[in-house]
Amino acid sequence: MTVVAEPDIPAVPATEPAAAAAPEAEAKPRDILIICYSGELEKTWATMILATTGAAMGAKVRIFLTFWGLQTFVKDQKRITGDNVMQKMMSFMQRPGISQRKLSKMNFLGMGPWMMRKLAKQYNVASPKELLEIAQAMGVEFMPCQMTMDMFGLKREDMIDGLGEPVGAATVISLLQEGDAPLFI
Repeated sequence: MTVVAEPDIPAVPATEPAAAAAPEAEAKPRDILIICYSGELEKTWATMILATTGAAMGAKVRIFLTFWGLQTFVKDQKRITGDNVMQKMMSFMQRPGISQRKLSKMNFLGMGPWMMRKLAKQYNVASPKELLEIAQAMGVEFMPCQMTMDMFGLKREDMIDGLGEPVGAATVISLLQEGDAPLFI
C-alpha cells in the first residue's frame, strides 16, 4: 500500500482497487407451503395460480388441503359424500368439486361464478381445473388433511387422482419449522 503525503496534510493511505467480489451462489427459492382452507372460487383460483407460479420459479410447492379447501378436490362427478346424514347434508349444501365453486362475494345464485369464468375465458386466464392439471404436471404436492377427511366422511376414492397421502397438522407445523414459506388461502 502506498502512502500519499503532502506538506501540511497528514498522510492518508491510498486506496487500491477493490478485489472483484466473489460471485454469489444463485439463491435457491424457499419451499412454499400453501394452506388451502377455503373452497371459494376466487381463493381456489389464487391457490392454483400461486402454486403453478412458485413451481415454475423452481420452488418446491406443497398445498395442505383442509376444511372447505379440501372439498374442492373431491371428484366433480361425486355429488354427495359422507357416511352419515349430517355429513351428507353438508356435502349437499356445499357441493364438492373444483367445477362447483362459488364466489365468496357476489355469487348471485351462480351468476357471479359464471361471469368470472366468462371473463377468464375472454382474457385467456386458465380455469382452476386447468391450473390444477398444470400444477400436478409440475410436481406440486397436494396433501389432504386426515382430520377433515374423517370429519366430512371423505374417502380416498372420493378424491381426485394425484393427491398425496393424508397428513395431519403436525406435518404442516414440521414443514413450517423447516422454513417453508407459508401462504394461507
